[in-house]
Amino acid sequence: MNTLHNFTFNVYPYICLAVFFMGSLARFDRDQYTWKSDSSQLLRQGQLRLGSNLFHGGILFLFFGHLFGQLTPHWLYEMAVTASQKQLLAVVAGGVAGGLCFIGLTLLLHRRLFDPRIRLTSHRTDIAILVILWVQLAIGLSTLPSSLHHVSEPTTMLRLAEYLQGIALFQPNAALVAGIEWHFQVHMVLGMTIFLLFPFSRLVHVWSGFGTVAYLFRPYQMVRARRLNVPARQNLPRRAG
Repeated sequence: MNTLHNFTFNVYPYICLAVFFMGSLARFDRDQYTWKSDSSQLLRQGQLRLGSNLFHGGILFLFFGHLFGQLTPHWLYEMAVTASQKQLLAVVAGGVAGGLCFIGLTLLLHRRLFDPRIRLTSHRTDIAILVILWVQLAIGLSTLPSSLHHVSEPTTMLRLAEYLQGIALFQPNAALVAGIEWHFQVHMVLGMTIFLLFPFSRLVHVWSGFGTVAYLFRPYQMVRARRLNVPARQNLPRRAG
């Protein structure tokens, strides 16, 4: 069990990150025509707008919330808030965003599974990644009661943050995760697995979304009018009447 635990939390994260970056680059280089979200809007618009807006808004908030919330060193934010206040904020904001995202994803998954036309045009990987995301959100929401219970003593949050910061600094320490509640560990492992599956699914279109930010900093395109060499109009005699 120690060997499996060490592999899961010391080695597996780097396997997932390597596949995430190299796989995305390889797919962009070799299969650019598959680099898309495969929208089914033309087949049926019902549930799409509401579900898509809830899902995308919630998932972006959760992603950046996890990114900055877990990777920000404790000494940096403790000048403004305490660890307990930070955890309470994470529980409330994450709970609202996670709930909205869960509702949106449920609508999208129901639409893709129970609409015959959309089901026929869906790849198995499309359905699989939606199911995995749905399970991941469900497990994440199940951690909220424990997180709320730990607000007065946020030891678990600090240990998880220290572990993830160690991963980012190439100093993994699986011992920090040992003894933490099972749903936190499953949530982390499934999150790593999503990064592993990312290049092989429709999720690659997320790169394109982040890539559009570059247009904000692109210099203006100079457009000049082109002069046409049109011969002068000849003065021809007009016909009477």
